[in-house]
Amino acid sequence: MKNIIITGSSSGFGLKAVKDFADKGYQVFATMRNLEEKNAKVKTELEDYSSHIKVVDMDVTNDTSVEEAMDSILKQAGNIDILINNAGIMYIGITEAFSVEQARFQMETNYFGAIRTMQAVLPAMRKSGSGLIINTSSLVGRISPPFFGTYTATKHALEGYSQALRYEVSPFGVDIVMVEPGPFGTGLLASGQAPTHSDTLESYGELAGVPTAMGESFAKMLQSEDAPDPQWVVDAYLKLAERPFGKRPTRTVVGITWGVDEINELTQPIQDRVLKEMQLENVLGGISA
Repeated sequence: MKNIIITGSSSGFGLKAVKDFADKGYQVFATMRNLEEKNAKVKTELEDYSSHIKVVDMDVTNDTSVEEAMDSILKQAGNIDILINNAGIMYIGITEAFSVEQARFQMETNYFGAIRTMQAVLPAMRKSGSGLIINTSSLVGRISPPFFGTYTATKHALEGYSQALRYEVSPFGVDIVMVEPGPFGTGLLASGQAPTHSDTLESYGELAGVPTAMGESFAKMLQSEDAPDPQWVVDAYLKLAERPFGKRPTRTVVGITWGVDEINELTQPIQDRVLKEMQLENVLGGISA
């Protein structure tokens, strides 16, 4: 039985993925915050769903919480075959009006949180000579549309870190890949905050209301019959998990693409060429795609 850790398992892609991987026979460690309060019902739901699911209290923004949770999981499991970094938050609004604290909190969750969990499992993965880490990025990890600035920054950071790490751990038989979802009706929009710098918002005049109107339009579209199905992202996780080492693409775009699939196709060969130009191709194995 393979062991998998899925962060951000209380809702959205994470909740669906926990159930689907359990159905496939994986031992799933579903991590989330606030098990005694906000997510108590989700914990019961998941543990009642399958004996293959164990829910673990973990706050990816907290060093101690991650260390304790990951130590506990590794002691129970012995080894981790797959880690899916799915936890994330998104704020939409006038970029200048978000405070440094708001930008930092998103970075703590979406970027530093992923680093914390990766550093917890990678030593064991490298020692065993196998492992897969799937980092849930976004279309806006590759493009930068207006009003997503603070969120986009976290995903660009995650993409850069993941790409470099992919090269470095590949000689150990470990894969790092990214899934880049477009807009989906997962509740991510509702998890956001309004910008705290109200004076800055006022100075933008009518433009200040555009992000809210845009968010409402997105929400309406994502609840329609033609909306992309969040199951597609979970299916991408499952497909990546089932493919062998060295055969997994660096990036997988899911749903509405906004041209990011074209960007990846164009830029990945250029990105991989850096190994040859830095004379690292033989050292790092030349993993690409």
